[in-house]
Amino acid sequence: MNHDEFAFFNQQLASMLRDGIPLEGAIKQLCAGMKTGTLRAELELLERELADGTPLPAALAHRNLPEFYLRMLELGARSNDLPGVLTLLADHYQRANALWTRLKGLLVYPLMVIVVSLGLTLLLSVTFSRLLTDFFQTPGYFAPGAQASALIAAMWIPPVILVLMALSIVAAISIPVLRSKLRWRLPGFREASLAQIASALALMLKQGTTLADSLALAEALESNSPAGKTLGEWRRLVAGGQGKPSQWPAASKPFPPMFLWLVQRSGEDVASGFQKAAEIYQTRASYRIELALYGLLPVSILLLGQMVFWQVAPMVRSLTSLMNMLGSN
Repeated sequence: MNHDEFAFFNQQLASMLRDGIPLEGAIKQLCAGMKTGTLRAELELLERELADGTPLPAALAHRNLPEFYLRMLELGARSNDLPGVLTLLADHYQRANALWTRLKGLLVYPLMVIVVSLGLTLLLSVTFSRLLTDFFQTPGYFAPGAQASALIAAMWIPPVILVLMALSIVAAISIPVLRSKLRWRLPGFREASLAQIASALALMLKQGTTLADSLALAEALESNSPAGKTLGEWRRLVAGGQGKPSQWPAASKPFPPMFLWLVQRSGEDVASGFQKAAEIYQTRASYRIELALYGLLPVSILLLGQMVFWQVAPMVRSLTSLMNMLGSN
């Protein structure tokens, strides 16, 4: 789902509802200007059900939209403040889009460097392998077969390494299980995930959802990640009568102590604690992403230089041996 488009949709929908336009009519007008895709198809089906007189909760139950989004719309309809909830959702998805767009760039940039480096190393491997073969076949230049094979094989090691690195990055991006695990281990991704969870919990609590229900939804959303287990433990503590975050254990991986401290220091206003945590970790995620992006350029240049040196060295050694042989003759 395109979070940027989704945020714009919710922002415009909230504005149209405030202007007195019926929900189904507003959705229909906005869908007309959206790109063809799954999101537009689901919203068009929602509009048709609403136009046929289906109540909003029942219509939402049939739609393949984010579970958090569906729950928030139900809360907005129940509290008769759907425009307010849509505005909050627009801000939430806009912040999520800004963070994840930069995080994707953090992955795409090294992938581009690896692809360019792969092209260069392949060119060098093919060219130098042919030159080395010609050198070894030069009359009077006697190189052991094992030595010749080792030198030519060394030319192909950098491309193989780069291919494996590229495949690893593609797997990390495309396989959901790997992506879910890595985002809680890599700096920048981890802070962005913390900010997203805290923001979602703050939104639900502000709309009147109980802490137990908010944690249950967050647990469901993070069921395939390390955070889901901790959120489940917090939910069970709340259900068991330990409803205050100050009663939760300090060791709550992958949530750092600072995250829990920010929530605990809010006292009874748990929603503001989660909101503060969302703001701080969003700022930290942005900082770490910027730091990583600035650091990738010199690292990638050094990596490329090392790969090229690795390939040029055998060629230089062979040329030196050939020149010495010709000089002795």
